[in-house]
Formats: sequence, C-alpha cells, structure tokens
Amino acid sequence: MKRRTFLKAGVAPLASLAALRGRVFASGNDAPLRVGLIGSGWYGKTDLFHLIQVEPVEVVGLCDVDQRLLEEAAELVAQRQVSGKRPPLYGDYRRLLADQKPDIVVVGTPDHWHCLPTVDACKAGADVYVQKPISWDVVEGQAMVAAARKYNRTVQVGFQRRSTAHLLEARDRFILNGKLGKIGFIDIHSYYGSPGEFPPTQPPPDHLDWDMFVGPACWRDYHPGIEARRWRAAREFSNGQTGDLCVHLLDAVRYFLDLGWPSQIAASGGILMRRPDTNVNVHDTQTALFDYGDVQIVWTQRNWGKNPDPDYPWGATLYGDKGTLKISVWSYDFIPLRDGTPVRGEAIDERDKFPEDVEHKPTEWFAAAATRQHMRDFLDARREGRLPVADIADGHISSACCILANLSMELGRGLRWDSEAHRVIDDDEANALLARKYRGDWVHPTPENV
Repeated sequence: MKRRTFLKAGVAPLASLAALRGRVFASGNDAPLRVGLIGSGWYGKTDLFHLIQVEPVEVVGLCDVDQRLLEEAAELVAQRQVSGKRPPLYGDYRRLLADQKPDIVVVGTPDHWHCLPTVDACKAGADVYVQKPISWDVVEGQAMVAAARKYNRTVQVGFQRRSTAHLLEARDRFILNGKLGKIGFIDIHSYYGSPGEFPPTQPPPDHLDWDMFVGPACWRDYHPGIEARRWRAAREFSNGQTGDLCVHLLDAVRYFLDLGWPSQIAASGGILMRRPDTNVNVHDTQTALFDYGDVQIVWTQRNWGKNPDPDYPWGATLYGDKGTLKISVWSYDFIPLRDGTPVRGEAIDERDKFPEDVEHKPTEWFAAAATRQHMRDFLDARREGRLPVADIADGHISSACCILANLSMELGRGLRWDSEAHRVIDDDEANALLARKYRGDWVHPTPENV
C-alpha cells in the first residue's frame, strides 16, 4: 500500500459500535471470522475489543492461566460481540486451537509466551495478531517468521505506531517532504519511574496456574501481583523497558526512515539505583546505540531523577539539519531550525465515538484509534493476500534489536550483527545466548523445527 494511501485510511473515521453491529462486512462469506484469544489480561482484552469494533467476529475461545481473568473476560466478550454468546474457556492454548480451530488468534500474553502460541497457531491454520516484543530471545523471533512463511499465514505485530494517524502525519509533513532535512541522530527515551519491589514470595492463589504461567521460562517463585502486569519487572518473563517501550519507537523510526538491521548494537547500564538485594531484576538504567552508519539511534532509559521534558516522558526526537521533530503516542512537535513556525499535532481521541473504550479500564485512549486501524490493516492484509503493515519479519527486526541491546549490556561489550547469517560476528559466547534453554519438557522452536 502506498504511504499516502495508508495515511488516508488511517485517519478515516470509524463507525460506532452500534453501527458496526448492524453492518455487513465483505469477508468473502456470510460467516463471521472465528477468533481465539490467548492471554485475557489487560492488553489481550483491549486488542480483542478493538477487533470486535471493526469486524463482527465470533469469539470462539478464551485462554488464560488465571481463572478469574477468564471469567471476567468471558462476561465482557458476551456483552460486546454480536452474537452475545459467552465463549468457551481454556487453561491451555493448545486445547483451544485443537477444539475450536479459529481463523484468527490474538496473542496477548506476557512476552515469554508470545512465541509458542504464535508458532502453534500458524501450524493450526490461523492468522495471528501478536503483541510486541514478539519474542523473549532472538531465535524465537526467527522461528515465528519461519512459521508464518512456511504455513502461509498473515501475522501482524502490535506495533500500532505504524497505524497512528498523528505520527503518520508528522512523517509525511516533515520527514518525507524534506522539511526536517538530513537526519543524522535520533534519541529514543523513557524517563518513567522504576517499578516498586515485589512482595515476598508465597504460594500462588488457587485460581492461578503458576507453573503454566512460567511455562518455558526460567523458574521464578510467585510474588503476589506479579502476574498482573508487574511481570515486566521480572527478567525471566520480559526484556524490561527496552522490550516494552524502546521497541515501539525504534520500530516507528525504522518504519519512517525505511531502516532494516543495524550493523552494530552496543549498550551499557544495569540496576544502578535500586538496593543490591532488590527482587526486581530488570535494569533501571540503560544507554543503547543502534548503529545505522549515517543514522545513529540512541535509546536512553533512566527510571530515576527528574524528567527533563515533561511533555515527552516517553518519546523520540529526530534531529535534522533543518529542524527537530519530537514524537510520542500523544503528540508531535516540529521545531524548525531557522525560519518557519513550529507545528504541533495531537493524537486522535475517539472516546466520544467509542464510549466502551473507557468501560474496560485502563484502556489507552491515545492508542485506541491506532489499534482499530491496525486491526483493519490486519484484516485487509489476510483478505488481499499481502503483508500487513507490521509484518512479523519487521516485528522480528525491531524486537531482536532490543533483545541484542540487553545482551550487549549483560555481556559488557558491543555486538556486530550479520543480518544474513543472523549471528553476532566473531562472538561465540553471544551467539550461544541467542536462544535460551527452555524449562522442563517445553521445546524451543527454531526456524528448522517449526
């Protein structure tokens, strides 16, 4: 799809939920698409509800390791989908795939559970919408790309910044038309605060299958609340803010500037400000360089001290020889270097059109319109037989770059990347860490064994 055509589609107004429920979609047949959700927590439900808003799908199964979350999600789905049916519930995603054979699977699990359900869904003949980062380690991402291609599946990654109207507007107005000039340096940053420590370990509650939650990851004992979005503070399950926040904006600027793999990645940092005996084991400080030769991208994470830019606590700044462009999920600001007037743009707020967005709190209102457009692109791509705007291969590049940044930080040295061989150049120790050992009987997928 041409960039300007996509921008036009991205800012087109969407119908209300009430109108959608009476709308006939050109799906190729009269039957609604059968959808399964794996991971029914915060963002899993959010993604599913935005899909329901743009297509009258039938949710045929929900899966989660937390029975209370499952029950809550089932009631909400019954209220929101066209049929009003309460979908079947599963504690093991493999049962959902086997019993229901969905057309589409939404994967909204913690990061360490993105790979296996995506690969297995592709094998089962489903198209997949998977959250970012796509994988915990690099080889998982390779396997996911290989599965999508082998089984000819459409796999869209939740990089909805590629479908965010105000960011696409900023790209077209200031990057593509040259008003920013030659771009040599990009700063991506997060100055959000550090997560608090976990309570002491204790036996998991009866409604939570903790063994299945940990799954293929390295074992970690249960802390109260760790399963409810706080798993990002556990290295066993996530890549920290690098895999959560850096990855979004790194992917966006790669898309805007048409960048592929960097030639080198180097990072430093660690746990610098927490107590030495903290039970939060993700870094609170990091500086990472993604070296693209004539474009240098730097990620700065500082979860302590004062935020130097209150309007952009999480954002990216693109420095050109004709001006500066600041972008975030909420806004953009273009500041010309010499003559000209500064320009500001804001995120689309559709809460008046979609009041249900705030009924399931805490939906990110600033991302809702973009996610709806991202879902539309996903549906159109599978119908048209084309790659979606955030195809799994691009999702792999952005995710792996952030994973490699953490690996560089942990090894204490820069990594030179061979994108053809998919290996770190002259570094056997680093290459041995591109895939972690899976726990127990779980088998780590590779491009060869999917």
